[in-house]
Amino acid sequence: MNNGHERDEFPFRLRSCVWEITLACCFRCAYCGSRAGEARENELSTEECLSVAAQLADMGCRRVSMIGGEVFMRPDWEQIVGALTSRGVITCIITNGFRMTEPIIAALKRVGIESVAVSIDGVAEVHDRYRRAGSFERATAALDTLSEAGIPVSVISALRADNAPRLPEFYEILKTKKIFAWQIQACSPMGNAAGDTVDVKFDAEKVMRFVAENAGRDPFYIGIADNIGYYTPEETKIRGKRGLVFEGCSAGLTTLGIDSVGNVRGCESMYDERFNEGNLRERSLWDIWRDPDAFSYNRKFTPDMLTGGCAGCPKGSVCAGGCRSYNRFTTGKLYENALCPNRRQI
Repeated sequence: MNNGHERDEFPFRLRSCVWEITLACCFRCAYCGSRAGEARENELSTEECLSVAAQLADMGCRRVSMIGGEVFMRPDWEQIVGALTSRGVITCIITNGFRMTEPIIAALKRVGIESVAVSIDGVAEVHDRYRRAGSFERATAALDTLSEAGIPVSVISALRADNAPRLPEFYEILKTKKIFAWQIQACSPMGNAAGDTVDVKFDAEKVMRFVAENAGRDPFYIGIADNIGYYTPEETKIRGKRGLVFEGCSAGLTTLGIDSVGNVRGCESMYDERFNEGNLRERSLWDIWRDPDAFSYNRKFTPDMLTGGCAGCPKGSVCAGGCRSYNRFTTGKLYENALCPNRRQI
């Protein structure tokens, strides 16, 4: 185990992690970036996951977002979450809400989950189209079940051509729910959504205006994720809390992703083997994190690496070209963002 002095000298401190504990899922969504459905062969065992949890806590990781697949399809999910929360690591779970049973609710309370986020694409017609009939009803019922149990619950919506124009309709539905936040993000053309299978194009500037106009009007936060932006007059209103601005991709700087077989990358959305920095069956998390050549696309970034409409932008040294993953799967380049309203040409 590494001592505190070693950690203090290292310039990059791990603060958050997105951890995919299984690829098993009850859906096979047409736009799923990870192509979830069946569990991967040889996913980390319970003992290996408990070791990962201990390593995250030892490194000072403050928050873990646990994802799938569908987290609740892994039988030992409670044990893994408990290994984090018992060490003081704030943990939330992202779910499709389809399997929100009373035993799961009881387990969530036992482990002291911080919150649960339910993925809902929009109104029933939109949500059920790529999932299954009745899934919208199950997901919105999960919002009610969680809130009634005293578990903080939020909603995440991934935008595409079909649901972005209907955000106002969905907003009216969410106003009737006891949620604390609604996060809106761009659906990335990766995994099942690669190619022409799903139209992921939408008017990002219109979405930003919608969020800015409605932020702060209701008991829940409305915010835009890091793959939409940046630095418009609405910037300080669209990040979930007023006054926040985007300060660049944090992959490999303060956050990382872990998949269900132990691969480590700066962001769990960077689904490309080229971004795997190591595997936890071969190296410790700390050894991977402190490798001087790891996460070089961010740790060694300089503004002259920006391309396209991002090149020469006066905000480039701050935003660093936006979301690395979304850039990779839209423009094919890490330092060139397709949704930035400040771009001159892309």
